[in-house]
Amino acid sequence: MTDNAETADTAGRDVEFGVDTFGAVTISGDGSPVTQSQAIRDIVDDVVLADEVGLDFFGVGEHHRPDFAVSSPEMVLSAAAARTKSIHLGSTVTVLSSDDPVRVYERFATLDAVSHGRAEIVAGRGSFIESFPLFGYDLSDYEVLFEEKLELLAKLLRDQPVTWQGTTRAPLSNQSAYPTTEKPIPAWVGVGGSPESVVRTAKYGFNLFLAIIGGAPERFAPYVDLFKRAQDEYGVPHRPVAIHSPGLVADTDEAARELVAEGWLRSRKKIGRERGWPPPQPGDFEAEIESGSLYVGSPGTVAKKIASTVHALGVNRFDLKYDQAEVTHAALQTSIGLYGESVVPLVKDILSGS
Repeated sequence: MTDNAETADTAGRDVEFGVDTFGAVTISGDGSPVTQSQAIRDIVDDVVLADEVGLDFFGVGEHHRPDFAVSSPEMVLSAAAARTKSIHLGSTVTVLSSDDPVRVYERFATLDAVSHGRAEIVAGRGSFIESFPLFGYDLSDYEVLFEEKLELLAKLLRDQPVTWQGTTRAPLSNQSAYPTTEKPIPAWVGVGGSPESVVRTAKYGFNLFLAIIGGAPERFAPYVDLFKRAQDEYGVPHRPVAIHSPGLVADTDEAARELVAEGWLRSRKKIGRERGWPPPQPGDFEAEIESGSLYVGSPGTVAKKIASTVHALGVNRFDLKYDQAEVTHAALQTSIGLYGESVVPLVKDILSGS
């Protein structure tokens, strides 16, 4: 996808399809967790498979906690770049608030070189906050850290050499970062549902990546509209919009639900305790599949739901977050294969009216 693409219509040929992972530690056949090292090696194999089945994008999240294995997405993606040919490779997300924009730019410029121009950056504040104390940042600076670092990253991507001054790092005066790239790196901002974040994304000229992880996806239509209006107000070209939602594909609806249900419930309870959410209620899992943002089922079921979402929101890319709690790597690979070989062609047929 080009960095300055206009928001596409929903004809199948204009929509890209990818997968992404938070790097969840999977389980082995006996139900015990695999090592984090094995989980990372498995992700590289997943990228290879996604490339083989013709997917457009593979994203890897950054986390610093025991249930997720990847703390350095660029390292994993560089290993995958050496074994793939076409698929674009990006972070979902790079936690920019607790990183340095210059180093982020340089790492992704390096990934772009080794992948022959397939690198993408998805920057965000992150859905977890472990990186803040780990790297010595104060959570009271949460907003200013992201605002200033996003501004600097935007300059590094488009205006080198850079002169910049803020309050969160040393200023730059006519500085360049290396390596240089052969073309601009596509860059997105991951947004979880804040209107202010949508407007900020437009202000700094980034593509918009919406994380839709619960509830009816149609409720995000105002955010897509806001993004367009904000770009018009700032006088910048319309940029692409992508969405990311969790799911898993299996041969039948029943098999997919059985694979996901228990792990989904336990994960919701665990994260809910950390964040103060109410515990899941009976029927929540089924409701998320039927009318929410959980894409779990057979190829036909998942394809219809994705097509409905893409049509309703008019987005340029749909990413399936394919890793699920307490699922084996074999089941995840089956899901990637079915998604690329069966689901995506069905979605394209539906969107094109075939």
